[in-house]
Amino acid sequence: MPQNLLDFDLEGLTAWFTELGEKPFRARQVFHWMHQSGVADFAQMTDIAKSLREKLQQQAVVQAPAVSYAHASADGTRKWLFDVGVANGIETVFIPEDDRGTLCVSSQVGCALECTFCSTGRQGFNRNLTVAEIIGQLWVAHHSLKTEPNRTTGEISDRPVTNVVMMGMGEPLANFENVVTALGIMLDDHAYGLSRRRVTVSTSGLVPAMDRLAERCPVALAVSLHAPNDVLRDQIVPINKKYPLEELMAACRRYLVHAPRDFITFEYVMLAG
Repeated sequence: MPQNLLDFDLEGLTAWFTELGEKPFRARQVFHWMHQSGVADFAQMTDIAKSLREKLQQQAVVQAPAVSYAHASADGTRKWLFDVGVANGIETVFIPEDDRGTLCVSSQVGCALECTFCSTGRQGFNRNLTVAEIIGQLWVAHHSLKTEPNRTTGEISDRPVTNVVMMGMGEPLANFENVVTALGIMLDDHAYGLSRRRVTVSTSGLVPAMDRLAERCPVALAVSLHAPNDVLRDQIVPINKKYPLEELMAACRRYLVHAPRDFITFEYVMLAG
């Protein structure tokens, strides 16, 4: 099966090219073509030797998940439904504002955490998304939106997505390695060049993974809190039984030592009753 090059960050792609007998700078060229230019056809990567392009066509692909449905609202909001071969697919949403464009990205098909108010949790867990399926959501959105004028200024921007929030389907920190690799691609100046302050991971409170994220890739953090005490949170966010509020708050304080911002966002849904 051909290797999907969207599964690699630059370090991984360089290692793959080295195994192929190619020089490391070739990986940077292809990485640039894929992410900055949105090119998936090796034949169009014109500054690469024809012999290498032919080799890549035989051994690799650049393949984001297929779009099964796309919708554009009058206010500029965009929604994509991606076919990942299981269940009802995954959703990605772009929210435009005057000073930013925020993309909400999914990390899993379904979710195992079973938060009682969450529709994704009620679906149950199917599988983790691959790196290509995570970064592919940004790849599709970024290169689709680059051709459209800003709803306020009318100008076409080469960076329509300025912010990414991992707040779509799934618990990002339960798919840790794939999410961290995808985050690295988002931040890489050879790809999308997003600021750590403008990339946010949301978690229901997987404390050990929060500590690992602080060490590996300290982006902005949001915590799905939803309750002021353990008694209530145990009921509606079951992971709280394993990592209660005292442990969660301690992890938040540790995270702030590494965080690109001096605050953590707490998400709180107001539920009737």
